[in-house]
Amino acid sequence: MVQRLTLRRRLSYSTSSNRKVITKTPGGKLRYHYVKKQRTIPKCGDCKRKLFGIAAGRPHEWAQMSQTHKHVTRAYGGSVCAKCVRERVVRAFLIEEQQIVKKVLKAQAKAARLKQPRLAAKAAAAAAASKKSASKTQEKRPLKKK
Repeated sequence: MVQRLTLRRRLSYSTSSNRKVITKTPGGKLRYHYVKKQRTIPKCGDCKRKLFGIAAGRPHEWAQMSQTHKHVTRAYGGSVCAKCVRERVVRAFLIEEQQIVKKVLKAQAKAARLKQPRLAAKAAAAAAASKKSASKTQEKRPLKKK
């Protein structure tokens, strides 16, 4: 005949916090053992992969853990994985570079716009000067008699 088991706690409902496993004691009796909830490993905020170097734990255990168990010594250590941090740094660098290139191109375009009227004025002045010199040389030439 099967041995009857009595609950060791008052809660009789089958909830996630009241999971029980039947185990056999060294004396040969069956007993309920209450199983704790599984610890969760912290995950990366960006890619949702597990974070390496950080201890898993329930919230109460997490509150009692020292800071060295809860983070790694890196920017965003403990909340974002190394791969995502690298991506953020590279993205920020490229955005900064892009802004610098935009500034340089804008400055070059502005310089070209400022130079263009000067060049046009110089070209017009040179053309006018050449016309004047051409007309003066024509006036100085002696006319041929026929």
